[in-house]
Amino acid sequence: MTDLARTIDTSAATARSGQSTPVIHLQNLVKRYGDHVAVDGIDLEIYAGEIFGILGPNGAGKTTTLEMIEGLRVPDGGTIRVAGMDAVAQSDQVRRIIGVQLQTTALFDHLTAAELIDLFGGLYDVRAAKSHADDLLALVDLGEKRGSRVNLLSGGQQQRLSVALALVNQPQIVFLDEPTTGLDPQARRNLWDVIRRIREGGVTVVLTTHYMEEAEVLCDRVAVMDRGRVIACDTPLALIRNLEIAATVRARVVSGQLAPEDLGGLPGVIPGETPPTSPEILLRTSDAQATLTALLALATRHDVTLANLASTQANLEDVFLSLTGRTYADEVASGQDGNTETARRQGGKAAGAPPSRRRGGT
Repeated sequence: MTDLARTIDTSAATARSGQSTPVIHLQNLVKRYGDHVAVDGIDLEIYAGEIFGILGPNGAGKTTTLEMIEGLRVPDGGTIRVAGMDAVAQSDQVRRIIGVQLQTTALFDHLTAAELIDLFGGLYDVRAAKSHADDLLALVDLGEKRGSRVNLLSGGQQQRLSVALALVNQPQIVFLDEPTTGLDPQARRNLWDVIRRIREGGVTVVLTTHYMEEAEVLCDRVAVMDRGRVIACDTPLALIRNLEIAATVRARVVSGQLAPEDLGGLPGVIPGETPPTSPEILLRTSDAQATLTALLALATRHDVTLANLASTQANLEDVFLSLTGRTYADEVASGQDGNTETARRQGGKAAGAPPSRRRGGT
């Protein structure tokens, strides 16, 4: 661990030992855009030293929620407290103790990684000594890229550099807005390792994501958002265990047809749910083996050919389906609510200065 990671405020060990005072407290938070309610009266508590994920499809209200905590947008109702301070009335003080990585970040292509850190350090009034820049770059696995220009870095390296810039002022809390979007699987996992190291250094990490696997693997706790509301909040394991299902069985009907009532009557299938009709079959079950065996027998009796037969353990996607009646993958693919959050972030919100100096920067 670098010297920077050791010296950042807040002890992660102490934070995770059961303290009762949240470092971020949201109560009845509301944000409207005309007739559209982007955030609809949410309550959340986030504790020091955890990686807290806000999970949801496009348009769920994730980015709007972060922007209000960061001081980039003023709420229409409710309260926000960050480290005991009112995030609206004391926004300047709050910005001094937070770091922000925006969903879309534009960097200066012809500056080197070290030069960018020096620039951001000056904007934060932080004396960016060579050792400080080196510690930050080492933390995000970019030590060898100190003298490399930004336009020569890969997409994953640029994302890690933007995380380093969010840490220039040694924040107590860092906000990462969909930090791994657009990265390949290996680059995404590399950034997960970086985020874990940041937390190990005592920084509270709050991130938004629409990747189920990311939230499940990376986050200590997860708030699931849908249409402006928090519909569940707990550890990923607790959310999944509360489903009382073991797995999801999927298959595609190639030829023939199976009746929904026959599928619903298979052993292990959760009662009270109407299974999808062909050609796609999706069965939530408490006994994957019994359901699979019975499904194959049913297909044989009705001369039905199945393909892509698979069983997956229950996950956060099943939590979303259980709570909303809609599949998460379909919501993400359809871009529910038309990506209104992304659209609002266009038009100059590049990373050029800390939030204490300009409204749209990091």
